[in-house]
Amino acid sequence: MAPIYKGDTSIMRYEKLLKPWIVVRLLPNLQRTVVGRFRSWSDADGHLRVLKQLLPGARLTLLFDPID
Repeated sequence: MAPIYKGDTSIMRYEKLLKPWIVVRLLPNLQRTVVGRFRSWSDADGHLRVLKQLLPGARLTLLFDPID
């Protein structure tokens, strides 16, 4: 999701503040992609469990993305 700028404030940055839990798919060569952002740990964990059932071969993990 590309950042959308409104004045000097980035909407994407605001979304990161509201949704610090992320589900990440680990890719080869130390690359990663964010699958989803969640407000609570339990929402992120539930989404991760479903993804692991749907994509059994994928390497997925749950991370907390602290505020800069």
